[in-house]
Amino acid sequence: MAHIIDVNNLQKTYKKSFLAVKGTSFFVEKGEIFGILGPNGAGKTTTLEIIEGLKVQTGGTVTVLGFDNLTQTAEIKKRIGVQLQSSQYLHHLSLGELLDLFASFYNQKADRQALLKLVDLTEKEHAEFLNLSGGQKQRFTLAVSLVNEPEILFLDEPTTGLDPAARRGMWQLIKNINARGITIVLTTHFMEEAEYLCHRVAIMDQGKILEIEQPKKLIDQLSETIQVSFLTETPFNAAPFQNRPEIKKILAEYPKVILEINSLDFVSTLAALLKQNNIIFYGFTVKTATLEDVYLQLTGKDYENA
Repeated sequence: MAHIIDVNNLQKTYKKSFLAVKGTSFFVEKGEIFGILGPNGAGKTTTLEIIEGLKVQTGGTVTVLGFDNLTQTAEIKKRIGVQLQSSQYLHHLSLGELLDLFASFYNQKADRQALLKLVDLTEKEHAEFLNLSGGQKQRFTLAVSLVNEPEILFLDEPTTGLDPAARRGMWQLIKNINARGITIVLTTHFMEEAEYLCHRVAIMDQGKILEIEQPKKLIDQLSETIQVSFLTETPFNAAPFQNRPEIKKILAEYPKVILEINSLDFVSTLAALLKQNNIIFYGFTVKTATLEDVYLQLTGKDYENA
């Protein structure tokens, strides 16, 4: 099977007028970690829920492991695992008992110890979900999503709400799961997360996929420029900078200004030009391209404020 997931011209309309997904097409290869990036409202979760069989598309086709998502939904659900953005579990059941319960939905017996060891929760077998920390809860929901030994695992914002240390712990866990041969499709708000985890990413905005590629290749497309960013006390007047050959692009959305320049040698000259034009600036930083810069280039807006 060339593609483990095939999505063609996918569309989803709500209330007859709001088009949440606007004809997206992509594929996922067996064994890869495929990321869908975008801000709230981009259509990421809707796209995942259609592939998982939780929602029905308005148009387009989806096949998962060779099965059609509309006519063979039950076959797909047997073979996938899903971790939602948030999960609730029955009270007064231990983690071990919850794993047994979810495994029974697939007519299987859970290997409690193996699953809890995988997510570093062996000592919590008899604890209740409510008594876990945020990071432990996220890791347990991963264990639950693996009870049926899925071929594909879907993760929707798997590290939202976690502190930096817990987030990085989840990243390593996701890599470990992928190393077991499980294909992973995830959505995320975090560009650093996608850059670290994903073999390929789809950048999505306003219901459309703007670009699909390996993170490194997307970043390499910007490697010829250096990014200078700073904050200003008043709206930025770009006119004095627009005809400078050293400046390749100007992106200004008060109070933040981002300039793409062609050489580090121009940095000191740029600082002098800002002062000459009476522009009061602070937070002056210089950096090479990142995946967040790719998003900025594609959409024309800062990812954090999208």
